[in-house]
Amino acid sequence: MKNWWIKFGCFLIGYNYNIVKSSSEVTSKSVKRYTSAVLIVALVWAFVGFAFTQRYLHGNMLMSLSGATIAVFMIVQIERQIILAVDPSKWLYFSRLLLALMMSIIGAVIIDQIIFKNDIELAQIDLIDNKVNARHPIKSKELKFQIAQLDTAIAKKEEERSILMEDIVKNPMIRIATTNETPVVVPNVSIDSMNVTRTSSKVIKTNTTSISSINNPKISMIEPLDFQIRGLRNRKSSKDSLFLTLRPQIENDIKSKIGFLDELNVMFSIIKNSVPAFIVYVLWFLFLLGIELLVLFSKAFDKKNDYEQTIIHHMKIQCRKLELLEDLANKRQ
Repeated sequence: MKNWWIKFGCFLIGYNYNIVKSSSEVTSKSVKRYTSAVLIVALVWAFVGFAFTQRYLHGNMLMSLSGATIAVFMIVQIERQIILAVDPSKWLYFSRLLLALMMSIIGAVIIDQIIFKNDIELAQIDLIDNKVNARHPIKSKELKFQIAQLDTAIAKKEEERSILMEDIVKNPMIRIATTNETPVVVPNVSIDSMNVTRTSSKVIKTNTTSISSINNPKISMIEPLDFQIRGLRNRKSSKDSLFLTLRPQIENDIKSKIGFLDELNVMFSIIKNSVPAFIVYVLWFLFLLGIELLVLFSKAFDKKNDYEQTIIHHMKIQCRKLELLEDLANKRQ
């Protein structure tokens, strides 16, 4: 079990297990210490990544676990920058300290938002009311304008229908006169100079007019017009219903779109106006800063162990081999 833990620690912090197992107990303890420090930081940030993804990115369980995994991966890579540095510079220490400060602030903010969840929700009631009061008159005016337009359109269509109905009532049937040309054979009797009577016929076209009655064609315009009026009335009815539920709908829309920054502003207001809340935030900030600096302080104040000495020794041997190979190559030239 001990070897498995050391193997896991070497995998986590980036140490070479083959070198560690042949090193002294001091190196093994350093591996365990670094592993514990990295695990503490990783667990805290796994919780922060999970909570942030679930609460503010509205992720499901799989997405939240992915957010926690990404946070842990980032923490491990950050800590390795210090652990694996054989001779870290002051700038590396300074950058890690600055990063620890920023990460502690972010972590404390997210954790405090979870701790103060109920207080934030209570404070958000006033915030939501203010936003609703600001948006409701604008939405209400726009909706009233749309309803007025529909009323005007309905009135015009009903007036048009009324005119058609008056005409239909007055003239339910329309008389149509149809003129047709009818050929008529007319006999023609003539007497010539020899007193001979001659009879002939000729065709004369006569116009005959017939009168018929049909239904007023405007009757067929009533049904499409009624369909348009029903559609306009349905639209007006939906707008009226929307107007009655406008304020609750705006309130629900605002509630569904409250994000990280809104809660952040509310939380800062709570911290600014409440001494206990300020103390809780400071305690969480200091706690997170402390665990962020565990690896940094361990690396800064520990002497080089035999693992690092072995790495440096191997580096020197390799550098010496390269120098000899370079000298040999120069002599051959």
